Amino acid sequence: MTRIPHETSGEPNPLRALTLDRLRCRTSMKWRAYPDDVLPLWVAEMDVLPAEPVVRAVTDALALGDTGYPAGTGYAEALAAFAEKRWGWDGPAVERTAIVPDVMLGVVEMLKLVTGPGDPVVVNSPVYPPFFQFVEHMDRQVVEAPLGADLRIDLDVLEETFQRVTEGGRAAAFLLCSPHNPTGTVHTAAELAAVADLADRHGVRVVIDEIHAPITAAGVDFVPYLSVSGGENGLSLMSASKAWNLAGLKAALAIAGSGSAADLARMPEEVSHGPSHLGIIAHSAALREGTDWLDSLRAGLDDNRRLLADLLAEHLPAVTHRPAEATYLAWLDCSSLGLGDDPAEVFLRRGRVALNSGIPFGTGGAGHVRLNLATSPELIEEGVRRMAAALD
Repeated sequence: MTRIPHETSGEPNPLRALTLDRLRCRTSMKWRAYPDDVLPLWVAEMDVLPAEPVVRAVTDALALGDTGYPAGTGYAEALAAFAEKRWGWDGPAVERTAIVPDVMLGVVEMLKLVTGPGDPVVVNSPVYPPFFQFVEHMDRQVVEAPLGADLRIDLDVLEETFQRVTEGGRAAAFLLCSPHNPTGTVHTAAELAAVADLADRHGVRVVIDEIHAPITAAGVDFVPYLSVSGGENGLSLMSASKAWNLAGLKAALAIAGSGSAADLARMPEEVSHGPSHLGIIAHSAALREGTDWLDSLRAGLDDNRRLLADLLAEHLPAVTHRPAEATYLAWLDCSSLGLGDDPAEVFLRRGRVALNSGIPFGTGGAGHVRLNLATSPELIEEGVRRMAAALD
């Protein structure tokens, strides 16, 4: 694949557009789950205004009364064009895509295609908590293959897990998070090819959540799983939701590799009724016309990652973390602070700052918190100040 270099945009940093007073007018989960004296740096919502092309596309649709049911392949075509320019990948063939309501509901539908009730689904913990919740709710068994100490996929552990869960010819799946949430790890082409080889040798089907793919740090290349050797049997879920802050405008795409098109074709037709037509319009506009905004966001997140590292070194030197290669999340190891398995509870109670507890992320999550960096530098500074004050 041939990728274009990271382009510098002339747009202003979207993370500096809103004041705290304006943010507290919002009615979404991030700003309504806690009392007003709590600073929310938790759930994956960004403190930004939408990209102008997205606003224009949705406003034009509303003005036209274009609020019916979705139709056509415009979203898939927009993603294909974005993937070719951004990642040098021509893999998301429109005929091998299907619209789904969102990434996690798409994950459920893909797992239903390749596993049955009671079958094991392998995950790399610590990992996004809905991986556990959704998989268990659909009557599959979650099996952890924890990341290594370097927060990367431990291929030896993964192979042992694949071998164990497929004993006796049992069907199994691997639910891969790429880039990884909460660590922000970007899997390399070599790592993904090794995963594909292991999956092929053990008969494990791979379903990939790639929702954070557009949000990489400068100098870091995202590699689509379906683009690597052996990845053609995978089933990927992608969306503009995270990168352009469109969680409230539901839409995502399921993408089959060349070897899994027949699986995707078996997806029930009614699943495609779930995405919002306005969501598809918004996501398509983001992918086609919102790249300058995205690159300004990425530059702002790079600044925030450096800021967080400096603030932790000054105010919370016992907290350790590896600056993320992707996502707008920071995974902080607070185990040396003496706050027990759930430091997020202490930071909330004593410091009035809301972070995600590491415990629901599975093995490796105790003693950790996840911090949302997609906000203004001023609020990151205030958040770290409150965390430090919680230790007094």
